[in-house]
Amino acid sequence: MSQIRHTPVAATSTQFREGGDTIDRHRHDDHQLIYVSSGVLSITTEHGSWIASRDRALWVPADTWHEHRFYGQSRFHTVGFPAHGRAPLLDTEQPTVIAVDALVRELLIALTGTALTPAETRRIEAVLRDRLRRVTAQPVALPVARDQRLADACRLAEDDLRRPCTLAQLAARVHTGERTLSRLFRDEFGMTYPQWRTRVRVFSAMVMLAEGATVTDTAHACGWATTSAFVHTFAQAMGTTPGSYRAGVRESADR
Repeated sequence: MSQIRHTPVAATSTQFREGGDTIDRHRHDDHQLIYVSSGVLSITTEHGSWIASRDRALWVPADTWHEHRFYGQSRFHTVGFPAHGRAPLLDTEQPTVIAVDALVRELLIALTGTALTPAETRRIEAVLRDRLRRVTAQPVALPVARDQRLADACRLAEDDLRRPCTLAQLAARVHTGERTLSRLFRDEFGMTYPQWRTRVRVFSAMVMLAEGATVTDTAHACGWATTSAFVHTFAQAMGTTPGSYRAGVRESADR
């Protein structure tokens, strides 16, 4: 594991980042809400990996190490919240992805501006707290495997999404039984191997689309036999088609 940098205060700020930029592993004494109003951000913690984009933000509780990678030109917003003295914005000890509607988006952008007075900041935070009680969680995440056999199997499957690999083939390659590997997926991830693989492919597709890949190229690279099958699966998982998702990312970047 790389060294974890300790930055006590979680900054409230806006940054502009290029595709391929990274932020090394670090942690804060504060809670933090992370959002990109343009581009796509992959966030990795000890609990798993998440995608943040213009329609979803990530709540990172205090003392959780996290690291970032940006895809496409990104406008990166972070809002810090002290861990002591007030109730947290979200009552959870785990990183949580939340839906970002038009109002939440504008509140997050406003909070990370540079011209607010302390009184204005408090009022916007109060509205944001009220609004977040009404938004839904968006659990598009990749959990981290604890068992080494499961971790190795996940890595092998992720290395070549274009070619389907059966559970039996994975089990043989990591020198364990198919039943054992199936149980590990259920026990550690709460899902079957096919469900996990679909989530990995959707996760990878979000990144490719953000970087400008076409819907057809993304479908093939992520292992769908047909573009229509990809469109159907992506829409079920994300609530929007890959074409609309890609257009939204590009529109935000143009703005």
